[in-house]
Amino acid sequence: MSEAAELALTDADFAKFRDFFYRKTGIYFEDSKRYFVDKRILDRMRATGHDSFRSYYMFMRFQASGEEFQKLVSLMTVNETYFFREEYQFRCLVGPVLDEVCRHRRPDEVVRIWSIPCSSGEEPYSIAIYLLEYWPRIDEVDVEILASDIDANVLERCRQGIYSKRSVQNLPREILEKYFTPLGQGQYQICEDLRACVDFRQANLNNPAETRFYRGIDVIFCRNLLIYFSDESRRQAADVFYDALNPGGFIFLGHSESMSRISPLFRVRRFPDAIVYQKPK
Repeated sequence: MSEAAELALTDADFAKFRDFFYRKTGIYFEDSKRYFVDKRILDRMRATGHDSFRSYYMFMRFQASGEEFQKLVSLMTVNETYFFREEYQFRCLVGPVLDEVCRHRRPDEVVRIWSIPCSSGEEPYSIAIYLLEYWPRIDEVDVEILASDIDANVLERCRQGIYSKRSVQNLPREILEKYFTPLGQGQYQICEDLRACVDFRQANLNNPAETRFYRGIDVIFCRNLLIYFSDESRRQAADVFYDALNPGGFIFLGHSESMSRISPLFRVRRFPDAIVYQKPK
């Protein structure tokens, strides 16, 4: 029998992995994702020298370091992103959203913004750049930018802040030249000051021990994550965000996502540039 025939997942194998991954991450793979999932598991089976799913599954699940599971998370949650993606939301942030957040606050209170999942860092760094360039009050209000992702491996890339030409292609030339250093071979590194102003941490929305750190948040960006969750996981995520936000805090979702279909905890706010969801005051 050929290796291709031997290395294959049965329906039961797929179901077992899907249930395990869902319990760990909240991400649920529909049957339509079967080829995507199978291919990545089989690649890891070959890379780790396992000739059966059962052997690989036991190795991955009970490995003390958790390294193999993290590699699977990286493979299963690949997100393509770039700077200033869905820029209209950043315009809304530095306009009516932060105006409302700061309206009844003391000057010494810190504004806290949380980006989840931060993927390779383009979103939180975009937030930082947009605040510096376009928010009139940036010199008088302290801002803390928190960024988290379930993938521990991608966080090191965030901290290095090295990006391809494609990642920065939507940035105005003056911003690219102001905040990035060309490294050659089409790569750019974001400046050290911006790398230092974002706090990157690993966080799994399905793990209360990792999300408990996020409290007193004023604005959350959670774009294009909940579409991968089951209905139950979406509701649980909404509860996490509700607990994390200050009263009156806001959450931005992806353009195809709607908090109204997930949870009754938030009210819809329609601003000129974007629809945003707000925790009642």
